[in-house]
Amino acid sequence: MEQVVVVDYGMGNLHSVHSALVTVAAGKVDVMVSQDIEAINNADKIVFPGQGAAADCMQAINSLKLRDTIINAAKEKPFLGICMGLQVLLDHSDENDGTSCLGMYPGTVKNFSASFSPQQRTQLKVPHMGWNTIRHSADHPLWAGIASDSYFYFVHSYYVAMDSPEIVSGITDYGFEFASVIAGDKVFAMQCHPEKSADNGLKLLENFINWREC
Repeated sequence: MEQVVVVDYGMGNLHSVHSALVTVAAGKVDVMVSQDIEAINNADKIVFPGQGAAADCMQAINSLKLRDTIINAAKEKPFLGICMGLQVLLDHSDENDGTSCLGMYPGTVKNFSASFSPQQRTQLKVPHMGWNTIRHSADHPLWAGIASDSYFYFVHSYYVAMDSPEIVSGITDYGFEFASVIAGDKVFAMQCHPEKSADNGLKLLENFINWREC
């Protein structure tokens, strides 16, 4: 039976992610939560969630010696990044006075408030929290059955500014347009929380379980 591993590095809502994946897998694949390097290496697919601050996230990854394991997994097998699991794939985050990240994709994680105009700072709350739309900017198997401009659930104060727009697969507007989804060869990573995004989120997770085009 195919195995999906949700990477546990102490920085994500693992129970919700695991439960949602088990629901959509419907017994067809085995879904487990693990920080064991061997389990991650042997998995058929990887889900990389995360919440919290960039510095704490990178410290946890490095202390568990998961850095190379995560990077290699993202290059070798279907890989779904969620929230902080998107942000740390970039070169650098402005959070915590600057944090070096995994460096898989060129770009910087920036603070909404620092990017807003003075007027926007009075009108828009940070964190960006609640339901917002994602406009498809590129076709992808994980968008199957999900209309462009469908709603997903967001909770974040920082957003990704990509240096390579060709890998952006979804765009969201919050004061300005930002890349809310990126898609590499085997990577699909999103700022929102599909496990909290009702039917659209469950459909996306189901598409990931069934993803073979990589």
